[in-house]
Amino acid sequence: MRKACLALLLAASVTPALAQEKTFELKLSHWVPASHPLQKALEDWGAAVEKESGGTIKSKVFPAQQLGKAFDHYDMARDGIADVTYVNPGYQPGRFPIIGAGELPFLMSDAKGGSMALDAWYRKYAEKEMKDVKFCLAFIHSPSSFHSRLKKVVVPDDVKGMKVRPAHATMANFITQLGGTNVQSSAPEVRDIIERGVADAVTFPWGSLVLFGIDKVTKYHMDAPLYVTTFAFVMNKDKYNQMSDRQKKAIDDNCNTEAAGRVGEPWGKFEDAGIEKVRAQEGHEVYKLTPEQTALWKKASEPLVKTWGEGVKKTGVDPDAAMAELRAALTKYNALAQ
Repeated sequence: MRKACLALLLAASVTPALAQEKTFELKLSHWVPASHPLQKALEDWGAAVEKESGGTIKSKVFPAQQLGKAFDHYDMARDGIADVTYVNPGYQPGRFPIIGAGELPFLMSDAKGGSMALDAWYRKYAEKEMKDVKFCLAFIHSPSSFHSRLKKVVVPDDVKGMKVRPAHATMANFITQLGGTNVQSSAPEVRDIIERGVADAVTFPWGSLVLFGIDKVTKYHMDAPLYVTTFAFVMNKDKYNQMSDRQKKAIDDNCNTEAAGRVGEPWGKFEDAGIEKVRAQEGHEVYKLTPEQTALWKKASEPLVKTWGEGVKKTGVDPDAAMAELRAALTKYNALAQ
């Protein structure tokens, strides 16, 4: 009898608090196809938040630019067009210079470890650089490289005169530095611009190359860990601030470094599997670089570090200290490229 009374008292004390909680249905927006592993990553994220919020935070994923263009996804979260969005900071050159460190060539070697290292390192900088939103997590895809329609890209001099769609701002600077021309487009538009001859080549991850059909319009594929792309999940601040402490905790518990690894790992496996898919196709040439050729690329990419540092200095951050911290994080998570 005594236990029953205690149970009733506990229920009475908890139920009013739960009853006061508002129920939310979050709009989670991204710009890749629903068949991309990011779709499941967002679905899993939403399911975890729903469970930990006691069912008071539900969500729906909107893929393939249904709510807005790829380039607009940061502002969509800021303005409340969507509640949580998938952002490529490199789509907007100069706007997010600090996180651009992750885009520098030959820095990261692994999607899961690189995602966790990037996230752990960037958290304090996100407060400065992404202050318009609630930063959730940062992650990367697997190291990737050049895919070309007309010729093999083997050494840096091969880029001269080519029209290349770069993955992000850092690669855009690299293409310009090497004498190429940048052709800007979002990922869903890449196949079309290569097919029409607007671009000759692209820097793109392997699995997504197949998913977006870009393998149908390219022939030569460099197999080298040239670069990665940084991404983030960000949330509308007003929506987060409307939540109860318990609901905020459900969000926060899925906006951390461990969650970044859970997003990066399956995406990395998906991209890595694409190499063999491309290699198995008739008429495609997948080629590796020699140590001497790799050394040429590393030497050619050195000015990018200086350019990144100059942009970071304008924010008041010491680029040398920031880079040392990032390299230390990558070492901790076994994702520093050798």
